[in-house]
Amino acid sequence: MTNISSFGSGDLIPQEEKLELKKQAKSLFIGVPKEITFQESRIAIVPDAVQLLVSHGHEVIIESKAGEGANFPDSEFSEAGAKIVYDTKEIYQADVILKVEPPTIEEIEMMKGRQTLISALQITTRSKKFIEKLAQKKINCLAYEFIQDDSGMMPLIRSMSEIAGNTSILIASECLSNVNLGKGLLLGGIAGVTPTEVVIIGAGTVGEFAARSAMGLGASVKVFDNSLSKLRRLQNDLNTRVFTSIIQPKVLQKALRRADVVIGALRSNDKRTPCVVSEQMVSQMKDGSVIIDVSIDQGGCFETSQLTNHAKPTFNKYGVVHYCVPNIPSRVARTASYSLSNLLTPIILKAGDFGGLDNVIVSDVGLRQGVYICHGMLTNKMVAEWFNLDYKEIDLIIASI
Repeated sequence: MTNISSFGSGDLIPQEEKLELKKQAKSLFIGVPKEITFQESRIAIVPDAVQLLVSHGHEVIIESKAGEGANFPDSEFSEAGAKIVYDTKEIYQADVILKVEPPTIEEIEMMKGRQTLISALQITTRSKKFIEKLAQKKINCLAYEFIQDDSGMMPLIRSMSEIAGNTSILIASECLSNVNLGKGLLLGGIAGVTPTEVVIIGAGTVGEFAARSAMGLGASVKVFDNSLSKLRRLQNDLNTRVFTSIIQPKVLQKALRRADVVIGALRSNDKRTPCVVSEQMVSQMKDGSVIIDVSIDQGGCFETSQLTNHAKPTFNKYGVVHYCVPNIPSRVARTASYSLSNLLTPIILKAGDFGGLDNVIVSDVGLRQGVYICHGMLTNKMVAEWFNLDYKEIDLIIASI
């Protein structure tokens, strides 16, 4: 039985309920620099999104000609409410920096420190010095390829993969055309003519959307992957029966001999894409057939693949046309920029409404997955192991925010 005398006289008086106060909204100062990475044409935010951010009280400055590659002139950004800046250093004084590609060491040097950077990380192309420089300036860094949505998916990776899958089939069609000294085949099928044969290696998002595009044109499609669950999901998502197979060398070799187009769409969660097509297999393919190696940014899944660029995208080996350009979404920069902007704009708006990105990270678990440096401390285990650096769990850091 409770002893009433243990309470103070004031404890028995009804108390007012204490409610959590809503975080006070905050106006953000956002800078968008021009991308200087070779053949990067995308921009992190489009004029429509700028207009939305400005209407919510945020200030946006954009480096002159930043949207030129995606056919967004300075006038469109200016009319949307952004300030056009001609000095790159001025951009890097903003509190929030939005980029497509990771910044260079020189760009990091221009940052004033204690800012928020939202960009790609592309860990395989970064250096230890890159991480250390960002940490020294106590930059809060989000890699948009790590950000997750409510279902645990990575929306930016999926969106860019959809674009790459669709675009790979369009590229293949161009390479088969007589205009580009191709075999002169129509990528598809018409009555009375044997349809073009397309082999897709990889049943992820790139493979799925490449298959959708090829089948939509009337091509005969075969999909290979080492994951039976991915192949099963692919058939369910396509809502049709399509040839699928585990990657068995003999079965794959037979399919390659008959193929007009081969799409390499294998991905690796870490390090290099597995090379599943040997040079001998390529040498046995038909003259004039086409290889599109979408996996080239992770090393490629064809032994004959060599890195190319948008200026000179193809080369010929054993009579087979190879297209090995990384960053295929940059080929359709305007569409890709809209996709990027659709992901980033809600994050910025939420950060403003919650009084800063720190408050959003505390409440949004999916966004927290994208953080790899928080208040100058490395927080991503994978990044730490890659560069052999110490890290601290982000939950411990945000507990003190």
